[in-house]
Amino acid sequence: MIELEGVPELIDPVMVAAFEGWNDAGDAASTAVAHLDREWKGEVFAALDAEDYYDFQVNRPTVWLDNGVRKITWPTTRLSVVRVGGDKPRDLVLVRGIEPSMRWRSFCNEILGFAHELGVEMVVILGALLGDTPHTRPVPVSGVTSDPDLARTMDLEETRYEGPTGIVGILQEACTHAGVPAVSLWAAVPHYVSQPPNPKATLALLNRLEDLIGLRIPLGELPEDARAWQLGVDQLASEDSEVAEYVQTLEEARDTAELPEASGEAIAREFERYLRRRDGGPGPGQGPGLATDGGDASYLRETGSGRTRPPKPDQPGPEAAPEGSQPVPPDAADTPETDAPDAPEEGDAGEGDRE
Repeated sequence: MIELEGVPELIDPVMVAAFEGWNDAGDAASTAVAHLDREWKGEVFAALDAEDYYDFQVNRPTVWLDNGVRKITWPTTRLSVVRVGGDKPRDLVLVRGIEPSMRWRSFCNEILGFAHELGVEMVVILGALLGDTPHTRPVPVSGVTSDPDLARTMDLEETRYEGPTGIVGILQEACTHAGVPAVSLWAAVPHYVSQPPNPKATLALLNRLEDLIGLRIPLGELPEDARAWQLGVDQLASEDSEVAEYVQTLEEARDTAELPEASGEAIAREFERYLRRRDGGPGPGQGPGLATDGGDASYLRETGSGRTRPPKPDQPGPEAAPEGSQPVPPDAADTPETDAPDAPEEGDAGEGDRE
């Protein structure tokens, strides 16, 4: 039974969720929700029972000392709420956890139970996948939904993906069947530099979320981190001629694929987005500067340099889209501008949950 005695009545709430694991290349999605929770000082009001959904041999608990007393933190999914101030206050319900090991239907039903009790108007699920995308270009972020009306009104792709999926895809479909509007936002992470963190992809997800829900998001040090990250990858690539050549090939393919988009209409849309961010002024706790897809992050982990054409990882996870195409969640496989990445094994996490 869900009890929410400690949660005040919420204002136009939107639920934003992300799950560590297969749906979270470079930890980009889970880091985005953690950023929102930190910047807006979220208050945790509920946690799912870890015993119900997690295999502790896969996601192990951790032991720590609190004033000499040993305590255990169990892997789970937690819900917090933040109120975004301004002329029109609005609440966000943040869901952050690990993709469950079992009982996915019960897991989704429990999340939806909270959404129903809190009066959530829309669910936005963040994900990140590995793809053939160059680190030197803006991070592609695809928005997909199972709701034809939502796709039309919010300029999203209607998913037509068929194949194995993960918790992002399952939760999105559960929302659709329950009549709750749901959207998945997917950032494409270069497969040749997949180690977390990837602040450039996190920044891109937050920018797209900002546009989707109409809130000014404080970015903190993310833009600076993204630039540092890109400079670090640039340096690693410059030290290996094979990697540099591969990146150049991806750049050419990306630029060619996007050439038709360099139309007056597309440029106008981007300029309007820029003006919205600029005119909105800094959000709560945000300093000057615009939210951009810029690159950054001094947290670069070295990728194996010296390899010829960095291989796509064998681990479970979305495969990169064909060269020259912009990777998107498998659900968006029908979109005319890109080919969908191969999806990993069912339950492993999914579809790229990219649904």
